[in-house]
Amino acid sequence: MKMMSDGELEQASLSQLQKFCEELRGEIFRTVSARGGHLASNLGVVELTVALHRMFCFPQDKIVFDVGHQCYTHKLLSGRAEQFCTLRSRGGISGFPKRSESEYDCYETGHAGTAVSAALGIAKARDLKGEDFSVIALVGDGSFNNGLIYEALNSLNILNTRILIILNDNGMSISPTVGSTHEILDELKSGNAPRGDVALFERYGLKYIGICNGNDLSELLPALKNAKEALRTQSVLLHVTTRKGQGYAFCEQQPDRTHGISPECRGVEYSEALGEELTALAAKDRRIVAVTAAMTDSLGLRPFFQAYPERSFDVGICEEHACVLSAALAAGGMHPYYAIYSTFLQRAYDEVIHDVCGQNLPVTFCIDRAGITGADGETHQGIFDLSYLSPIPNLTIAIPANIAEFRAMLRLSADYSAPLAIRYPREGKEGNCDGVEIGKFNILHCNISDIIVYAAGERCIRLARDLLAQAASYGITFTIVNARFLKPVDTEFILSRPEHYVITIEDNVVIGGLGDAVARVLRGSGRVVRCFGCKDTFLPHGSVRELADEFGPSGAEILSYLQVCHAR
Repeated sequence: MKMMSDGELEQASLSQLQKFCEELRGEIFRTVSARGGHLASNLGVVELTVALHRMFCFPQDKIVFDVGHQCYTHKLLSGRAEQFCTLRSRGGISGFPKRSESEYDCYETGHAGTAVSAALGIAKARDLKGEDFSVIALVGDGSFNNGLIYEALNSLNILNTRILIILNDNGMSISPTVGSTHEILDELKSGNAPRGDVALFERYGLKYIGICNGNDLSELLPALKNAKEALRTQSVLLHVTTRKGQGYAFCEQQPDRTHGISPECRGVEYSEALGEELTALAAKDRRIVAVTAAMTDSLGLRPFFQAYPERSFDVGICEEHACVLSAALAAGGMHPYYAIYSTFLQRAYDEVIHDVCGQNLPVTFCIDRAGITGADGETHQGIFDLSYLSPIPNLTIAIPANIAEFRAMLRLSADYSAPLAIRYPREGKEGNCDGVEIGKFNILHCNISDIIVYAAGERCIRLARDLLAQAASYGITFTIVNARFLKPVDTEFILSRPEHYVITIEDNVVIGGLGDAVARVLRGSGRVVRCFGCKDTFLPHGSVRELADEFGPSGAEILSYLQVCHAR
């Protein structure tokens, strides 16, 4: 489709802009259907983004997208339309703002709640340098639950600068927005809010303007003009409502299911097993509760929430709060299961250390999307959790070999009275499991050889098996071990093995993971240890297979090393 230039956007009539918005919406739908990506959220902000590009002068003016997954229209309008068909593919454009991709992307985002802080920093740098441009933070109502937003607002007057915050209120994060902030925003939208709700924003130093329909350009453009005028003298909060999935009925009706779309055919998801097993366990144990931070369906918890609503807690995009809540529930005699993506658990690291493990409380962390996750890029790769969790005292870390072993670990966790983390990828095979014992490895394939391979998790075990088949043609064989616990690592087993050449494979950065743990056990033993994992870099976007081949533990590299070991 043909993009409008900045000049054409400025001169276009209302009807021309409306037609252009529908064309943009169609382009987004076609591309996401083919490439995968965030659909409903981007369909909802087409008019809002077009209006911003009409009213402001980008890239001189700066816009920070909170989370960032709703930036597709912005990318189309900022010189990337021809590349849009490469969205989220290796070597193509990112699904999130990326500074190296375009000068229109002034700040990289991927997690919720950061936009106001970032906008304040950019605005203050502007002031100190004596420059003159507008800074905008586009924030969803789901992010307005996040505590970081209020830390930023608390410093607005202290920093003595001016920003425009656009509150994009669609009643959704990934799951429907929950909590008192959501209720306050609903009251504002209904016109029944007490004066104090608006006054709260004003006490932070914001001029509140609202409510306007963010999908109706006839309302939106005058509201943005007023906000831009007010921004000359003070910071502004413009409250707009949009409809997630706007323009496509099935997206509007199921915004949670069309938040993220994947074109790939997938196997069984670990999240399905989590929902099934946790619901079954809760029927036998009234202490079991489930906690999530705005991701009930994505993490497979819907069956549990439906069966046990009184024991189900979705706290919104508040990962740190969810972690402390879990700790306190455990201190009160419950057994919380905190389900969360690996990349989002990073945000609650202090609480994992201080509140859960420091008190040695029986919280089970169900860590989904661990390892290389693919097309969402740098901010969403789950390749750090083994490293950041392994130094924490009192924490047991489990890595299932397949879904059957994951189920067994969940059943084992019900009577486990200490912190436990189970990390797993999005999808896998059901497989089988002969039983799990805390801290114990098991042999998957045994051969008389001077080489042993410790593999952690389903992907790495599959890679080890593939390598065994390939190595056979070179007359090479080795023993494969399922290293299903990083902590406690099976020291007795490792020291008992006679093999001279020790190889570790993990879907995690090498530093601080399984390889380091095995190497520590064997230090001074005379064994030769070689560790394979993800490269020491931030992984870009692309398919899981492409990224694993380029940045993960390399099958070709391991095979080459096996040949060297065999020759010796």
